[in-house]
Amino acid sequence: MDTSTISPIASKEFAADAKKKDMVFIDTPMSGGITGATNGTLTFMVGCDKDQFDVAKEVLMGMGKNVFHCGGPGTGEIAKICNNLILGINMISTSEGLSLGEKLGINPKTLSNILAVSTGRSWVVDTYNPRPGVLENVPASRDYNGGFQVSLIRKDLSIALDAAKQADAHIEFAQAAYDSYVELEKKGLGKKDFGVVFRDIHNTPNKEKK
Repeated sequence: MDTSTISPIASKEFAADAKKKDMVFIDTPMSGGITGATNGTLTFMVGCDKDQFDVAKEVLMGMGKNVFHCGGPGTGEIAKICNNLILGINMISTSEGLSLGEKLGINPKTLSNILAVSTGRSWVVDTYNPRPGVLENVPASRDYNGGFQVSLIRKDLSIALDAAKQADAHIEFAQAAYDSYVELEKKGLGKKDFGVVFRDIHNTPNKEKK
């Protein structure tokens, strides 16, 4: 069982090769981050033949709370790259909103509490807030250390972009998010948690300002 995030096409090929050798390869990428791993509440997305799923689930439930059978080989990776595409964009949009609100004069904790029960709510807002000081025990409150690295979200977005080309899918905002994380890497922030994009956005002057 492969818990890494790789190309769904490659994962499907690995499963086919394994079958020829009388072995079973199952893609089981996970979501939930360090917090989910520590608490045993990870979500696993499983791509395999249906008769293999029950065996895989029994193992994965030792580490997670939710285990989904996504379909045949490779579909677990499809679910994961789609999830991380949304996550990567969401982190940037949340950071822009929090930065704008703070610069306009609202307390970032107050704004975050409002967002957490409004239509702007997301995991990024209420569980993994990128603004330092809003939540305890998240990377943003540890100088963006010990989290999901910028280099990893950039890698996952690159996989999504490659897959989109093969599927003829339009993912313009994912490309913009990818470019933003590449810029953070160029600034030497590749090993910081990807929430560091808030700091970068918050400290960057508005280029449209005259």
